[in-house]
Amino acid sequence: MEFEMIAKTFRGLEEVLATELVGLGANNIEIHKRAVSFTGDKALMYKANMHLRTASRVLKPILTFKASTADEIYEEVKKVNWTDYMTVDSTFAIDATVFSDEFLHSKFVSYRVKDAIVDWFRERTENRPSVRLDNPGLMFNIHISQKQCTLSLDSSGDSLHKRGYRISQNEAPLNEALAAGMLLMAGWNGQTNFIDPMCGSGTLLIEAGLIALNIAPGVYRSSFAFEKWSDFDKELFDEVYNDDSMERPFDFKIYGSDISARAIQISEQNVKSAGLGKYIELQRKPIAEFEAPVENCLMVTNPPYGERITSDDLYGLYASLGTTMKYKFTGNSCWVISSHEECLDKIGMKPTERIKLLNGTLDCWFNHYEIFAGKRNDYVAKKKGKY
Repeated sequence: MEFEMIAKTFRGLEEVLATELVGLGANNIEIHKRAVSFTGDKALMYKANMHLRTASRVLKPILTFKASTADEIYEEVKKVNWTDYMTVDSTFAIDATVFSDEFLHSKFVSYRVKDAIVDWFRERTENRPSVRLDNPGLMFNIHISQKQCTLSLDSSGDSLHKRGYRISQNEAPLNEALAAGMLLMAGWNGQTNFIDPMCGSGTLLIEAGLIALNIAPGVYRSSFAFEKWSDFDKELFDEVYNDDSMERPFDFKIYGSDISARAIQISEQNVKSAGLGKYIELQRKPIAEFEAPVENCLMVTNPPYGERITSDDLYGLYASLGTTMKYKFTGNSCWVISSHEECLDKIGMKPTERIKLLNGTLDCWFNHYEIFAGKRNDYVAKKKGKY
């Protein structure tokens, strides 16, 4: 039986997530702000949690309504037959996401939803389920956009970007879902070599490996929230979890480097944890010394922005990156993300494409550079078939 679901994501990744859902066989796909709604059955819900690279969580809506006050929210939530989802012995937690002029405090919204559930059981059984913030039996999400309210069961638990392979991290690690989204936007599919010359804790390298081999990112997680649901189908989930029929060989190499010895050490630990040591080669070296492999390659990198990680000479770092790209990556594509436009200007080349993304709280540009030999105008004309 099909039902509605909502996959949450990060700003700028909505289109990529919708494409992923098409690939999984989802129906009635619609793009929203930081979310994509779709329909599917229980198997698809399990697959979405296992396979989606750019989602943060998968929600199953159970109630939609309009409300102008917290008391109206309370009354609407109390109309649900809560025995369909839980018992008086269940533990639960409420997460609220609020974009509204009517409701200014998301915690107060959470309290009123909690009160409605507790009071529903207390009026019928004289007992109440318990709220547990740490490892609850059920997680609910209340989403409010102005007066429109949606109460959902959270099927994921911890955010799906927390893959489970990361043992250690640098000061400003790239969100795994954002890293995967960047790679998919860049057209990465494992058909060339891949390079990140400022690899930090190795997130782009690992996500590139998972995409190249088509390994489900959910395989590293210890659990999903839906495993505690009363209708959990263990046999069906085992079938989804153990299905490796979509995995594929990867005949190229992934190269990572960083000037920091600590960054390389962290990357090595994370790559080993992900089981990708066979495919990823790491070296400590500055960007100026990096040499592209003879074969075609794709570069995607996340250099310091000067926000959380600083460099002694940030402009010089970007200028060196630009020089390396221009003279050592001829004929290849390079993608660079940064929140610092003045730094991106120091690369010294005009991007062929610019995509706006959000990295944590930082507005960023994800710039694409096609590296060509000779004059740009000659290169553009040749691509258009004038030669």
